[in-house]
Amino acid sequence: MNIIVAALYRFAVVGDVPALQKTLQAVCRAQDIKGTLLLAHEGINGTIAGTRDGIDAVVAVIRSTPGFGDLEYKESFAAAMPFYRMKVRIKKEIVTIGRSDVSPTKTVGTYVTPEEWNKIISDPETIVLDTRNDYEVGIGTFKNAVNPQTKSFVAFPEFVQKNLDPQKHKKVAMFCTGGIRCEKASSFMKQAGFENVYHLKGGILKYLEDTPKDQSLWEGDCFVFDQRVAVGHGLNLTDYTLCPSCRHPVSAQDRTHQTYIDGVACPYCFDSLTPERRARSAERHKQMRLAQQRGEQHIGAQYEGHE
Repeated sequence: MNIIVAALYRFAVVGDVPALQKTLQAVCRAQDIKGTLLLAHEGINGTIAGTRDGIDAVVAVIRSTPGFGDLEYKESFAAAMPFYRMKVRIKKEIVTIGRSDVSPTKTVGTYVTPEEWNKIISDPETIVLDTRNDYEVGIGTFKNAVNPQTKSFVAFPEFVQKNLDPQKHKKVAMFCTGGIRCEKASSFMKQAGFENVYHLKGGILKYLEDTPKDQSLWEGDCFVFDQRVAVGHGLNLTDYTLCPSCRHPVSAQDRTHQTYIDGVACPYCFDSLTPERRARSAERHKQMRLAQQRGEQHIGAQYEGHE
């Protein structure tokens, strides 16, 4: 039986966050749902997995909460449960930009559908910003997009303040994996005085799903925050794994490098790992292999991520 994997987010004012946490914990436990949900006064974000009935039950509870009635989410499928446990966590922000004055529930940029996106980013007056982090941009991005070279999303406002000018950059188009980061980034930029701010509705994933390859302006692959690691056009799997030590996506070419050690290190972290850290990683990888041989699931094999 296929497992349904549902990636969701929604910006909406949540009055009683602890109460919503308890409600979601209860329904997820009752339906044997696994994954992670983040809750804050600004909304919900996360990825969960389970049966068709289970996912439908959780989505129904979320949609019954004031402000979440029109929740949209993306589904994919897995042959086995991709998450080890269920976590419903309360956070200050559902995606962290580190600015309490930024609120997509108050102001946000203009949504652009995948069908309209090529025209927007092909306009020479438009500056195209990739709001993702370096390791994500490194394996794929849109043609002529600017890479802010950030290590985390909290660095994005500083990049804008140092490099962009509302008087000079009249049109700004932004994108991210599923839409949540550039929705918050667009709110920040509107508050910073940028007038024409656009962001890709549904993110890169929706674009890759809807846009024929021969019409696409996307170059490379797209990192995703689940067991697939990366996908290409049509959301087809690509040949990437995830380094367990640094969480960097590792390509087939990376895996031929002399510094690649399966389950231990990759070219992106080999030089920074101490001998003790490599030894711990090697032991963890050994235990994972032994668990697989016994037909068991080892916690080290799980990837519980979210954008």
